[in-house]
Amino acid sequence: MAESNHKRAAVIGSGPNGLAAAILLARAGYAVTVDEAADTIGGGARSAALTLPGFVHDVCSGIHPLAVCSPCFELFPLTDYGLEWIHPEVPLAHPMDDGTAVLLERSLDSTAGGLGADSDAWRRIFAPYVAAWLRLRHDVLAPLRLPDDPLLMARFGLDGVRSAVRFARSEFRGARARALFAGLAAHSIMPLEAPFSSAIGLVMAITAHACGWPFPRAGAQRISDALAGYLRSLRGEIRTGSRVSSLPDADIVLCDITPRQLLRIAGDRFPVDFRARLRRYRYGPGVFKLDYALDAPVPWRAAECARAGTIHLGGAIEEIVEWEGHFGGRPFVIAAQHSLFDSTRAPAGQHTLWAYCHVPNGSPADMAAAIEDQIERFAPGFRGHILARHAMGPAELERRNANLVGGDISGGAITARQIFLRPTGMVYRTPLPNVFVCSSSTPPGGGVHGMCGYHAVRNVLA
Repeated sequence: MAESNHKRAAVIGSGPNGLAAAILLARAGYAVTVDEAADTIGGGARSAALTLPGFVHDVCSGIHPLAVCSPCFELFPLTDYGLEWIHPEVPLAHPMDDGTAVLLERSLDSTAGGLGADSDAWRRIFAPYVAAWLRLRHDVLAPLRLPDDPLLMARFGLDGVRSAVRFARSEFRGARARALFAGLAAHSIMPLEAPFSSAIGLVMAITAHACGWPFPRAGAQRISDALAGYLRSLRGEIRTGSRVSSLPDADIVLCDITPRQLLRIAGDRFPVDFRARLRRYRYGPGVFKLDYALDAPVPWRAAECARAGTIHLGGAIEEIVEWEGHFGGRPFVIAAQHSLFDSTRAPAGQHTLWAYCHVPNGSPADMAAAIEDQIERFAPGFRGHILARHAMGPAELERRNANLVGGDISGGAITARQIFLRPTGMVYRTPLPNVFVCSSSTPPGGGVHGMCGYHAVRNVLA
């Protein structure tokens, strides 16, 4: 990358994508300034004392498989700036109503061994992807383009284009494998009957086997702090409590914001048709999240759940499909128990639990009781261990981070069009030649991985 120290770059937003973009621009010779509206950096990768003194809770993202295997983050010496990954013994447990749990283990064979009649099917589907993940991730975590591995990507495309329901029911015979895959696919925040919903389930399983589902020691904030520390070593500047109301005067402007904020900041600078396209951008379901301070570990009925960092609470595939597609029945809950593996998260002998479910965008519903009922279903006596709880619905999540519009943690609805062409057909570019979008509203979408910032800067430097 050519040196051009006289050029200035402004980055709006200090989420992982904004910080990644800022680092890449600084390494290219730009003088970079990052403006963050909040008082702390991080966007979706923040931590805070939400309940009681001594308890550390992740405000949004809590488990980070895409961060540990990010082609962008691996370019940066983040361990030199305090980032340490913790790998639970088992990435995921999915308890069932019979008192057992399905485990998604690092070992492909160990996982398959717990799936009975579906053991061979699990190996057949995932073994080629896991073996090739270091290559395949460059195609999966990228915008539409000619893939580096066309044959394998074509196979992934044929599997991923199907709905999660169709994939699970056609590939697996047993309730355990179907439930496991449905829970993985629910991370798509799409109806599981929708096309492409299986793609996210595939990625979640592949990453568990290929690189694990770790989290940072002492909280998600450590990801952001490490990115910021490296950026400052490159003479980049970060200004917190700095809300941008108009486009900065810079040679290059990178916007780690969604279309709604982009319209507010720069709408009058864009042509009418581009403004219309931004207004048509769709946001997806929101999130209702609970953080707990506990006096003991969660008393799971299935003892093997104590080996897992992440727990999926939803029972059989039919129940998960009903909630994710129609918000009917019992909520599908995603939980993380960091303190079982990271003693910095809670005082000695005490624990945390991080849990959320998807809800309609902007929903005012209080889901606390329903979420706790789901936990109690698989961990009888859980309520008796609660010292304190902290709830955040869609409105509170958006207040803390304006990119979470209506509680949408993915930067926009995952639809057939918005998987590939987000936020508009121009993807990272805008009609203004020096203004680019680098948020999760661009490909490859949500997740703490920095790849939206990475690909936006590739467009800048092209």
